[in-house]
Amino acid sequence: MTVLKNIAKDRILQITVIITVVSLFFARPRFADINFHTLWSVAAMLTIIQIYAYLHVLDVLAYKLTSIADNTRKLNILFTLLAVLAGMFLGNDITALTLIPLYLNIAKRYKLPQILPVTLIGMGANIGAAFTPWGNPHNIFLVSRFDVSPLLFFKWSVPYLLISCVLMCVVFLFVPKKEIPAQKTEMINVSWRLTIITTVVFIFFFFGVFRIVNIIWPLIVAVVLALAINPRIMLKIDYALLLTFTGFFIFISDIQQIPAIVNLIHGTVHSEISTYFASIITSQVMSNVPSTILVGKFTNYAQALFLGSNIGGFGSAIGSMANMLVLKTFNQHASVSRKKFFIQWTIMQFAGLIILTIVGLGLLIFRI
Repeated sequence: MTVLKNIAKDRILQITVIITVVSLFFARPRFADINFHTLWSVAAMLTIIQIYAYLHVLDVLAYKLTSIADNTRKLNILFTLLAVLAGMFLGNDITALTLIPLYLNIAKRYKLPQILPVTLIGMGANIGAAFTPWGNPHNIFLVSRFDVSPLLFFKWSVPYLLISCVLMCVVFLFVPKKEIPAQKTEMINVSWRLTIITTVVFIFFFFGVFRIVNIIWPLIVAVVLALAINPRIMLKIDYALLLTFTGFFIFISDIQQIPAIVNLIHGTVHSEISTYFASIITSQVMSNVPSTILVGKFTNYAQALFLGSNIGGFGSAIGSMANMLVLKTFNQHASVSRKKFFIQWTIMQFAGLIILTIVGLGLLIFRI
């Protein structure tokens, strides 16, 4: 029942269901338009991420790193960099849900700043998630839709990651260096044997994403591993995200059969630059996952869509699912004004959106 309630209250899924149902009055979906490789890849990714979450690998890394922090700037740097690293492998959602409560517990204990560090953790998670095909679910769709090779994907993501990290380092210069007591390392039991096995499955999943092996096999292996470790892991999977993908595939299959709408969308993505800005703008109002599926069906400018969809995750609260989770997690665990946090978080998010939009435009123009 909890799983069904979580699915039912997902706002993005609710919107997807409404527009999908409306689209059915104009056309019927074509089975061939549903990208099953993307669906199986996302399912495998969500399963593996939940296994890692169950094993508390990220918690251990967080405690190990923060035990060496002796001032607020170093603590901010360590948490943000860990968010970037975790976002690469565990996605921005799990990273935000894990690291923000850990930081806020320390912040409340020693009366440390809460607003800027939490904002940086969320932004770091989004930056890291853009680096890998599995960090963001829409990256998986991009790889599948345009048959992107590993070399080409990382050729796009490495410059974006490096420039974003440099910009984050500039922000760290403005974080005060207030001394804090050394953090005590809490003992967390982690099965390293299961962690290694999960990592092997993760590597197998990598081959599936890039079609080196059929993605159905990594999915089956991941599900079997989750059931063997603890069947309840399967209850934690974001099934709403899978349904959102499915709904949008159906919706886009329908609108592809309406000439007037097809001509209108084609008019907004007729060039690389227009595709780039269309992806960023639509992400602000419908989140970057459905935006990528929508724009991706009508354009062949893969790099522009990659940059636009990942940069579009900044800005509004619905730009990325991780943004909403940052706000929700802060409201649940913080001890300072929620209103003040939302205002400052929004300013930082849109400042990041503007700066990274310029960065992405430069990467496209100069073919970096």
